[in-house]
Amino acid sequence: MVAQTTTRADPDWAWAAYEPDAERPWNLRQAGHLYRRAAFGADWTQLQRALTDGPQRTVDRLLTPQTDVDAFDCKYDQFESIAGGSVGGLRAWWLRRMIETPHPLQEKMMLFWHGHFATSAAGLKDPRLMEQHIRLLRRHSLGSFSDLLAAISQDPATLTWLGADVNRKAVPNTAFAEPLMETFTLGPGVCTETDVREAARAFTGWFVLRGQLRYIPREHDEGVKHVLGAEGDLAAEDIVRIVLEQPATAGWIVRKLYRWLINEADEPPDALVAPLAKSFAEDYSISRLVETMLRSNLFFSPAAYRQRIKCPVEFAVGIVHAMEGVVSTTELADDIAGLGQDLCHPPTVKGWAGGQYWINAATIARRCNLSSALLQGDEPYRDKLDPWAVARRHGCTTPELVSQWVRDLFVQGDLQSNVREVLWANVRDDSEGALRDLAQAVAALPEFNLA
Repeated sequence: MVAQTTTRADPDWAWAAYEPDAERPWNLRQAGHLYRRAAFGADWTQLQRALTDGPQRTVDRLLTPQTDVDAFDCKYDQFESIAGGSVGGLRAWWLRRMIETPHPLQEKMMLFWHGHFATSAAGLKDPRLMEQHIRLLRRHSLGSFSDLLAAISQDPATLTWLGADVNRKAVPNTAFAEPLMETFTLGPGVCTETDVREAARAFTGWFVLRGQLRYIPREHDEGVKHVLGAEGDLAAEDIVRIVLEQPATAGWIVRKLYRWLINEADEPPDALVAPLAKSFAEDYSISRLVETMLRSNLFFSPAAYRQRIKCPVEFAVGIVHAMEGVVSTTELADDIAGLGQDLCHPPTVKGWAGGQYWINAATIARRCNLSSALLQGDEPYRDKLDPWAVARRHGCTTPELVSQWVRDLFVQGDLQSNVREVLWANVRDDSEGALRDLAQAVAALPEFNLA
């Protein structure tokens, strides 16, 4: 579904801030592109405001919302304590936040880190551990990667899920040290098995007992360890520091964020990654790295436009958000899981493979079924989303206006002329049923499935 394009751009041009001009104008297509990547799509009001504000002010607002995020968080923290009673409740609570949040970039980055530091509720006896893990991701999602990594290294949910909840001096446990080095930081092929075993010795003494992280000094191996060229009586915090000092770590995270925010179809050349990795390694500021990418010429170029397949969460939440409605997120979480992305249950320590793995005959059919249920008012979402009411609210009262509005809302009018003709032919009248049919048809298009 994703066309291959070259990303071998000059780094100085690529990462410079995009300034609209006659050849690269700021328009509805670019505004929709920004909201698909930095949020879960946009509603009509957001698209129109973005057109007026321009790219840089819109990015400013996504990075630092002008609304009271603290008040929203306070309201939803009450739901979180209730949702913590079950993993199903936690999934539903998180989806509701994604739909209603005034800070969608925060939730979008949380979803990224949920796949990067893949931790599953499977095997956790206490669902509150998963709740605490989700809180941890939110707290650090746009903060410091070094702080996030340190927090993950002491997270009871992560350690328990990985089987690293017991680490005795006599039998050092590599279950955390291995993914820490090969998946979370350095990437594959950088460290050796000896590095992993020695790092595991540094983590000895740490246990998860009754859901709480505890350090037992007598179980810590105080001998000299050798890890990635460093040596000494290394402890857990030393290993975190050492992996952060390796140039490979910054490069690995930049490449993964590149796939998330810019292009998953084309591996970036080293020369393109290098300046961002160098800058990122200086302080590991996630927000600064994200900001550089979102403001860049490369982000607003054909090399990034619709060069990602929407994950199931993006697909489903995007429909609900565009329709300015609220649905049962308990049901929605189950339907999203049926599309291959079960929140709080990533399949492996490497998270979801993403990309082309989201799309096959079964998941395409399920995406169509879900969009039909949401937009046609079928069970279990009956009458929760009303395309006709939203269209009228935005001044669309004729079949012509409605048809254009749906196309602009869902895909920013980015359709081949023959596709537009077919869609227009299906708009029989200005009835509610015709509009629901049209919205469902647009949501089933390949263009809508691309981010």
